[in-house]
Amino acid sequence: MRNDFLPFSRPSITEEDITAVNEVLRSGWITTGQKNAIFEQNFCKYVGCPNAVAICSATAGMHVVLKALGIGPGDEVITPSMTWVSTINLIVLAGAKPVFVDIDRDTLMATPKAINAAITDRTKLIIPVHFAGAPADMDPILEAASKRKIRVIEDNAHALGTHYKDKHVGQRGTSIFSFHPIKNITTGEGGMVCSDDSVLIEHVRRLKFHGLGVDAFDRKVQGRAPNAEVQEPGYKYNLTDISAAMGITQLARVDELNRKRTELAMKYREKFKNIPEIIPLGDPAYPMEHAWHLFIVRVDSDKIGISRDDFMTRLKQKNIGTGLHFRATHLHKYYMEKMEMRRGMLPNTEWNSDRICSLPLFPDMTLKDIDDVVLAIKEVLKKG
Repeated sequence: MRNDFLPFSRPSITEEDITAVNEVLRSGWITTGQKNAIFEQNFCKYVGCPNAVAICSATAGMHVVLKALGIGPGDEVITPSMTWVSTINLIVLAGAKPVFVDIDRDTLMATPKAINAAITDRTKLIIPVHFAGAPADMDPILEAASKRKIRVIEDNAHALGTHYKDKHVGQRGTSIFSFHPIKNITTGEGGMVCSDDSVLIEHVRRLKFHGLGVDAFDRKVQGRAPNAEVQEPGYKYNLTDISAAMGITQLARVDELNRKRTELAMKYREKFKNIPEIIPLGDPAYPMEHAWHLFIVRVDSDKIGISRDDFMTRLKQKNIGTGLHFRATHLHKYYMEKMEMRRGMLPNTEWNSDRICSLPLFPDMTLKDIDDVVLAIKEVLKKG
């Protein structure tokens, strides 16, 4: 057994990141400023999108985009239940109805067929989720949405560095990225809204800072315009320059970080070929480039004789951390009680929700760490 605890995730922080943050702290300007502007520009260049707005979290980004799109009572929003609860919470808080669709059993992503079947006259928005670093099948989803004049927001929280066919996700349409500490790059907390809709992006920029017609940092006056006026009530969701400075240095090495993630993920896959009780996710059939945000397996509890939760507990006792991404949203207490959700509605989602487990995966891990994880798993499987 390992002597030290291997966490499920740990951000990769360098001296360059620390120096960048220190420079901001010493500059006298630590809130939204020039570093935000640079971070947004660099992000656009990396993803290939025309517009980006830095924001304090991906959840905040989803909030202001829903608001800017006018999502409200009477509207239906199609999304998978296999996602983080923040998206569903925001749909409900807006007064709209989440319409859950089932997922592909092996990739954990909503299929175009399931999404298309869920569209009604009340459907105003579709939120596909790119999962664990792999992309959803966007071409048929966007085609179906376009025919019905339905907006699409891509949930790119797991997908920095992910390519769908020959394009980086987020290069077209509207999408939201996350920079939470477990993501492929981090700003501590933070997110980015990208869109090729310039009207929407300016609305988002306005809403994320009190509804003012200018950003917290106006590039022309090197500060906030003195006579800025509220154009509509907004929020306080701007990203600090402390965070943006780290975003700049992290983004500069995202490809290197993702290469390390890929190397570790391939090692896991090789090791699990001969362990049938542990089932890694499958790859989508269409051309794509995986960013390996997470390495998720499904635990065959029938074969090993213990539940997934017991499996995770026993790994922790062996100094191996794990994560759960995610418990299906429709099975949470609030949604079962208030929205009359029940088991049996989404069989593939529920099958995975009961079995998924995220194993340690972060760039500063070593191949020896992978060996330790697999050895611990084998020991847990032996005892059953």
